[in-house]
Amino acid sequence: MTTVTPILANALDFAFKQATIEGKICIGALLILSMFSWTIMISKGRQIMRARKMSKKFFAAYRASRDPLEIKRAGQEFDGAPSFDLYDVGADELKYQLENNSIEINGEKRITRAAFESVKVTLERLAGEQAMGLEKGMIVLSTAVSGGPFIGLLGTVWGVMETFSGIAKAGAATLSAMAPGVAGALIATVVGLFVAIPAMFAYNFMVTTIRMITQELDGFASEYATAIEHRYVDNRALSQEISDALRNSETGRGHPDNGAPEAGELAGTADQMTRA
Repeated sequence: MTTVTPILANALDFAFKQATIEGKICIGALLILSMFSWTIMISKGRQIMRARKMSKKFFAAYRASRDPLEIKRAGQEFDGAPSFDLYDVGADELKYQLENNSIEINGEKRITRAAFESVKVTLERLAGEQAMGLEKGMIVLSTAVSGGPFIGLLGTVWGVMETFSGIAKAGAATLSAMAPGVAGALIATVVGLFVAIPAMFAYNFMVTTIRMITQELDGFASEYATAIEHRYVDNRALSQEISDALRNSETGRGHPDNGAPEAGELAGTADQMTRA
C-alpha cells in the first residue's frame, strides 16, 4: 500500500536537515512569529466579523427608535458592536446629566449646553478607544509581513556563506558538495515567505475593514450627538431664557421687593439681547 507524500515534504525535510545552526535559529524565530501572527489573525478576524454583524443589528434598532435613550431604557444589548458600546456609555453620561444638571422646560427635562459638551467629550473619547481596541495587535501582522522575509533572508545568506566557506576550505567546488548547503540555506527564505504571505493578505483585509468600522463609528458619534442635542438640550435663545426666568421670578416672588431684579430691568436686558 502506497502512502501519499505531502507536497514539498521531502524537499523541506532534506533542506531542514542540511541547514546550519544559524539557519535553524532563524527558522525557529519565524515559527514563533508565525504562531503569534496566526493567533492574531484568528482572534482579530472573529472580533471584526462579530463587530460588523452586531453593528448592523444595532444600527437597525437605533434608526427604528425615536428617542436617543429608547434602546437604553428597553435594556437591549448588542455585545461586540463598537457603536453600541459608544451608545451605551453616551447614554449613561446623558442620564447622569439629566439627573444632576438638568432644567425643566414645559414640563420636560433638558440639559444645559455645558452639560451637553460633557456628553460630546465622552462620545469622542469612546470613539477613539474603540478604534484603538480594533487596531490592537495589528503590529504583529505588520511585523510578520515586513520582517518575516528579512529574517528568512538572513538565514539564507548566512547558510550560503557557510556553504561557500566550507567549499573553499575543502577545495572541491562540485554540485554535489554545494547542493546540500544551498538547499539548507534556502529553506529559511521559504519559511519566511510562508509566514509573510498569509499575514499580508490578512493584514490588508483587516486594515481596510477596521478603517471602515472606524469611519462608521465617527459618523455615528456625530449622528448620536445631534440627536441628543435636538431632543435633550436647552436650545432656547438667550432672550427667551431671560424672559422665562423673568416669568418664573414673577410667579415665585409674590411681591416686587425681595432683592431680585425688577421686571423692567430684565425686560430691558432681553430687548438689548434681541437687538444685538
